[in-house]
Amino acid sequence: MPMEESKDEITTPLISTDEEISKASSSSSPSQAKSKVKEVEEEEEEEEENSPVRQVALTVPITDDPSLPVLTFRMWVLGTLSCVLLSFLNQFFWYRTEPLTITAISAQIAVVPLGQLMAAKITDRVFFKGTGWEFTLNPGPFNVKEHVLITIFANSGAGSVYAIHIVTVVKAFYKKHITFFVSLIVIITTQVLGFGWAGIFRRYLVEPAAMWWPANLVQVSLFRALHEKEERPKGGVTRTQFFLIAFICSFAYYVFPGYLFQMLTSLSWICWIFPKSVLAQQLGSGLYGLGIGAIGIDWSTISSYLGSPLASPWFATANVAAGFILVMYVLTPICYWLNVYKAKTFAIFSDELFTSTGQEYNITSIIDSNFHLDIAAYEKEGPLYLSTFFAMTYGVGFAALTATIVHVALFHGREIWEQSKASFQEKKMDIHTRHMRKYKQVPEWWFVCILLANIALTIFACEYYNDQLQLPWWGVLLACAIAIVFTLPIGIITAITNQTPGLNIITEYIIGYIYPGYPVANMCFKVYGYISMTQAVTFLQDFKLGHYMKIPPRTMFMAQIVGTLIACIVYLGTAWWLMETIPDICDTTASNSVWTCPSDTVFYDASVIWGLIGPRRIFGDLGTYEAVNWFFLAGAIAPILVWLASKAFPHQEWIRLINMPVLIGATGMMPPATAVNYTTWIIVGFLSGFVVYRYRPDLWQRYNYVLSGSLDAGLAFMGVLIYFSLGLENVSLSWWGNDLDGCPLASCPTAKGVEVEGCPVFT
Repeated sequence: MPMEESKDEITTPLISTDEEISKASSSSSPSQAKSKVKEVEEEEEEEEENSPVRQVALTVPITDDPSLPVLTFRMWVLGTLSCVLLSFLNQFFWYRTEPLTITAISAQIAVVPLGQLMAAKITDRVFFKGTGWEFTLNPGPFNVKEHVLITIFANSGAGSVYAIHIVTVVKAFYKKHITFFVSLIVIITTQVLGFGWAGIFRRYLVEPAAMWWPANLVQVSLFRALHEKEERPKGGVTRTQFFLIAFICSFAYYVFPGYLFQMLTSLSWICWIFPKSVLAQQLGSGLYGLGIGAIGIDWSTISSYLGSPLASPWFATANVAAGFILVMYVLTPICYWLNVYKAKTFAIFSDELFTSTGQEYNITSIIDSNFHLDIAAYEKEGPLYLSTFFAMTYGVGFAALTATIVHVALFHGREIWEQSKASFQEKKMDIHTRHMRKYKQVPEWWFVCILLANIALTIFACEYYNDQLQLPWWGVLLACAIAIVFTLPIGIITAITNQTPGLNIITEYIIGYIYPGYPVANMCFKVYGYISMTQAVTFLQDFKLGHYMKIPPRTMFMAQIVGTLIACIVYLGTAWWLMETIPDICDTTASNSVWTCPSDTVFYDASVIWGLIGPRRIFGDLGTYEAVNWFFLAGAIAPILVWLASKAFPHQEWIRLINMPVLIGATGMMPPATAVNYTTWIIVGFLSGFVVYRYRPDLWQRYNYVLSGSLDAGLAFMGVLIYFSLGLENVSLSWWGNDLDGCPLASCPTAKGVEVEGCPVFT
């Protein structure tokens, strides 16, 4: 198991056995004291045995207070409020050229003073005293369990509702008809489908201690910093004080990269030295090139695509680094300078779609009036080309997919089998699972019923409203089959490494081959096959957070269902309102519009590549990129080599830490992520996960996750403040420090005779 540590290394916090033993012996008879000592020793032994992951042992409390009130008036008010606000703000910013994502951490911090205020001011009178309906609006001090549930609500509003893309693309890009009711059915069914998968896979992905979900430790640290009283160490600061200092610094600093000096996002110094050289700018640009030497002194650059590097375990960071170097600094330059697939005719790093002469492809010219591919127009326009890097990332996506299945089968197959057998009998539990067994569990049939009802509703919607959704009933069942096959392997990889391999490429590929020429059907299939699975991973992560913080499972279940439904309605309502009221929304040709919908544009491009033209004309026998399919085989072979090496050299522990799905899929976020996002993320991940964790574990334990949360929160609050005070009015500063990358020639082609505006022509 990766990340397993030897038992003697584990230090379980918050357990003072010696004191308990001495108290036991002083306050009871010798025989009682002996049995108490024995009990404590047994308990200690179990804890030693059952905390295999050191990061969890150092961060998560092993105590529980079942008497804390959870379903309180405060929880409902603040939870609903944070879910509605985050859903509205995230969807509102989503369509803008610079979309701002407001995470649940902002709500997690903002509700603390509100919760304490409600505890201080609201009446504690008991209503209907002595009856079965007895309740109070104020059951006492604001506690950590209420706070966790409010955060679960906020998580529902913070994660984007991906199915909104379908509505936006149909209404704003293709300018076709889709009703509000059909949109709502699609959005609710995709979110709830994920909930069904999550319930089925809980026993594999939540209960085992080895599935530790690194991202949750940031939130656990924050809860502890905000609720636990601690002594200030001599010459140091408490976690709460440290959080406040780091939060204020992050908040104040973000005014520079966010507004005053935006070049801090990507300092590509090679371009400044060679302002006229295309080659130097291709190598040195952090945003449009290979990013050699580029660095971003901006937390949003570091954490925006790969999540917080402080939450990533070092072995996962090292895998991402190796994969990034392989694709960015080995494969891409070789293919580009050998001119594979006319590489030099296009930019070295771009997600645009090109013609064979290096010009942008005119997609509207190949669509006929029935929303299908116009073959004659396509023949005239010529085949579609991608930049070499874009074609490589598709290949890497294919390889990551097969690597995920083979890796999980080889390295976790036995565990999954044991877990399946053990789930029908009593099994060894870690301390957290033992605490959670005290509460009423959520029966599995609840999830199965939700799942079956949801699939039935989806099939009904796709058949009855086929003119709007285009997807036949068998497409829904096939999408569900793909999601159920991949949820477990992708869940395991996320739970151990904090990196989620993407599945979107394979869903598009399959339906594009079986059912070409139907772009909406392609988008619906992708959303039901891929998004229901990523939703499941998000729900499982929340289940594990509840598991660590000892939230009663049934309460958790209710909060997630209610939060999801509120988020769906608010997200769709906001999107619909914006699309109906803003003229030319998502129109990139409008010169001064800030409503350009960058993410929806990528989604639209994908619906064109996979749905309209179809993979056969791009990656199949009729296309240019047929050889890219060999990546499927390469991805399947790679984990077998690692597995054989680990068997041949069993004492070399580092071999088992090579995680091929993460290594191969490292560049899965590119594009839209760029080189500077990766280089800076890897540097920070190395300093935190290797240097500080190894040489100053005391500092790492106290402050690492708290620092991550405070940087996120400071950035989010300042981002919102800048946006509402300056962004809405389009108040901007124009000077060289706000010229984002300073590498205008990085996107230029280098083939002879290709003319692109603003670029030198090579002869």
